[in-house]
Amino acid sequence: MLTSVRRFPFFETPSLPAWTEYFRHVAQNADLPVLAETSDALEAMRLNEDKVDANVLGELISADPLMTLKVQAYAASHRSKRLLTDTETVTAALVMMGISPFFREFGLQPTVEDHLADQPEALAGLQEVTKRAHRAATFALSFAVHRMDHDAPVVYQAALLHDFADMLMWCHAPALALQMRQAQLADLTLRSSAVQEQTLGVKLPELQHALMLAWRLPDLLVRCADDSHDEHPSVKSVVMATRLARHTAQGWDNPAVPDDVTEIAALLNMSAPATSAWLLELDA
Repeated sequence: MLTSVRRFPFFETPSLPAWTEYFRHVAQNADLPVLAETSDALEAMRLNEDKVDANVLGELISADPLMTLKVQAYAASHRSKRLLTDTETVTAALVMMGISPFFREFGLQPTVEDHLADQPEALAGLQEVTKRAHRAATFALSFAVHRMDHDAPVVYQAALLHDFADMLMWCHAPALALQMRQAQLADLTLRSSAVQEQTLGVKLPELQHALMLAWRLPDLLVRCADDSHDEHPSVKSVVMATRLARHTAQGWDNPAVPDDVTEIAALLNMSAPATSAWLLELDA
């Protein structure tokens, strides 16, 4: 186990409860940064908040996985007991909150670019994960729309947030994130889960699930983000989208892509050649 883990608060022994508590502390203290373009756009909207509606604001926030996470976590923790259903999307959360209260609660947002200004490798790592999340969300939404899934907005959001624990590590434990990256580059046979457990004392999917429960994120969002339930078509859309985005991050010549296309074709009831052409068009 890396001794550098011990510099983090709450740590006696690195574990799932320790990491969960650490990131709960980060969220409670509003220390989670967002993309600079999101922060700038929110400030521009703040100047004319009377003209801002939930759909426009929701669209802006939903382009940023970190800001999406902040809004959903806040909405869940301030949800009225009188509400019978979860606010499953950012737009629904904004409708519940109201535009003026949103701007009052969410002041000038810190940015990842400032937060990691002196750690360019970590910033590049975070940007890589964020770009992959955007592509995965685009794929997932397209799959859901093709299937006429009524939960398409939740499917999009689940794909966008699928790797948020990875993003949190790049933001708040960049040295450890870099160590994990370097270990896998040095040995391409190393599995991500093994590297995570050795370095952090926890697997990131387990941490992510624990955080989603701790932050009381919407049940449907939690289910859609849980790969263990991938027999459900909505979850399968998220799993297939995130897998394809990962395999094609450096181009479409990855040997795993044909198998991805075959599975996606079966999900969408399309032929493999038609699916392949459609996917390339989506990613153009």
